[in-house]
Amino acid sequence: MDRCGALFLCLCLLMSQSRTEEASQEILRWMERMEMAARSRSLTSFAELIHGLESRLLNASFGGHNLTLRTHTIQTLAFKLGCNFTGLSLRSAALEQVPQVRGGQGLGVPLAMQFPAQLTRDACRVRSRELSLVCICFSNTRFFQKDINSSVLNNYVLGAQLSHGQVSNLSEPVNISFWHNQSLEGYTVTCVFWKEGASKHHWGAWSTEGCRTEQPSPSQVLCRCNHLTYFAVLMQLSPAPVPAELLAPLTYISLVGCSISIVASLLTILLHLHTRKQSDSITCIHMNLHASVLLLNIAFLLSPVLAMPPVPGPACVALAATLHYALLSCLTWMAIEGFNLYLLLGRVYNIYIRRYVLKLCALGWGGPAFLVLLLLAVKSSVYGPHRIPLSDSRGNSTGFQSTSICWVRNPWVHGVLVMGFGGLTSLFNLVVLAWALRVLHRLRAREKALGPRACWDTVTVLGLTVLLGTTWTLAFFSFGVFLLPQLFLFTTFNSLYGFFLFLWFCSQRHRSEAEMEASSSSQMVQ
Repeated sequence: MDRCGALFLCLCLLMSQSRTEEASQEILRWMERMEMAARSRSLTSFAELIHGLESRLLNASFGGHNLTLRTHTIQTLAFKLGCNFTGLSLRSAALEQVPQVRGGQGLGVPLAMQFPAQLTRDACRVRSRELSLVCICFSNTRFFQKDINSSVLNNYVLGAQLSHGQVSNLSEPVNISFWHNQSLEGYTVTCVFWKEGASKHHWGAWSTEGCRTEQPSPSQVLCRCNHLTYFAVLMQLSPAPVPAELLAPLTYISLVGCSISIVASLLTILLHLHTRKQSDSITCIHMNLHASVLLLNIAFLLSPVLAMPPVPGPACVALAATLHYALLSCLTWMAIEGFNLYLLLGRVYNIYIRRYVLKLCALGWGGPAFLVLLLLAVKSSVYGPHRIPLSDSRGNSTGFQSTSICWVRNPWVHGVLVMGFGGLTSLFNLVVLAWALRVLHRLRAREKALGPRACWDTVTVLGLTVLLGTTWTLAFFSFGVFLLPQLFLFTTFNSLYGFFLFLWFCSQRHRSEAEMEASSSSQMVQ
């Protein structure tokens, strides 16, 4: 009986090994087929190929606790897990070693994943069973859509799937580490995951939802995500980093300036509501500009606070959309001020426009609202935490020190609906300002007036410069030797923009009262 038992055991082992080899060969053939499809750029669906590989790995029978297979560009690992799972840490030891970076010790692997114990809890609540976990590493990005504005760090895409289905909303995140030995100077790195069905032209698209990016060292990017899928690190060209030592003074200037502007704008609106008798269109336009500046300053002060990790993502998305809306509204009302100034000085005869103020309000408030709501409806991930890279005083790119605000994250949207929109508004108002100054010069040349009239002209020129928002053109000088002066000038002038408008309002009110007194005194003399 003992001999029979031993023979039977050997036979079972041989059969099990045979099944394992058959499953391994089938999976390897499928992986080779995937590589051929990627090289030939055939019409085969990449989604079907990847899902087919996942299915074969999850259903593969193998002895021991894991199965490792590898081709030229694909590496797969399959594990058996039980309901007593306490966590798992993986390192891709089969990949090449990363050299020593900045005094740190050489790392044996460039990739690692750490799974929390919570991974199997949902599956085990249904029924106690053996689970399979598969990890797939791609060393090229041909199976995934390439963003023309970014590249994938080291061309690595790392994914994981559990046999019981989708894993999401984990309270303990899955940690994915990407090591590298390249300089990230001039780049912004962002952890992303592959979201199926998010693109009309491909089987998915990169998204940042549920992932947080950290950089513990110059050679490591750490992604903390609350779900399982395919992960990568996108590298995007970023603007010149802000010197780290200037962050504190710039933040202080912004805080003080925006607070003063909030009080000034609020005081202006309250004074207008308290003293007005019959508002004309000019005053109504000024008050709407004050309201947009008030909203912009409040949203800006709250933006860094809600970008902190404990705050839920939807709150930051909502605030980022509000901040973008406030900026677009403010720029639109600046353009409306320029258009109204053209009507006042360029038209000799009184032009009546039916419901003029109502139409301007629809444009100034409704137009930006339509654009922002359209962006939220098409792709809400356009808004969210936006990382601002910092650099040290020696000019070394830190890339690992940063600050975040709730703002526009998509470079195309930022380029078109922030810089482009602001550029067109600034250009239009600069043309109007130059033309208005020419008209005023001609009028004063005819009158040949000096003294108090010349002082009022100086105030008028300064007021029009502020009213039309020409200081916002400083945003286009954030490069080279202009960067540091531009940071302080832009922050100072535009954080105090509401206060400058308040001074313009007071000067116009004082001038109007002086003219009324002069007119009444002349009538009494007559």
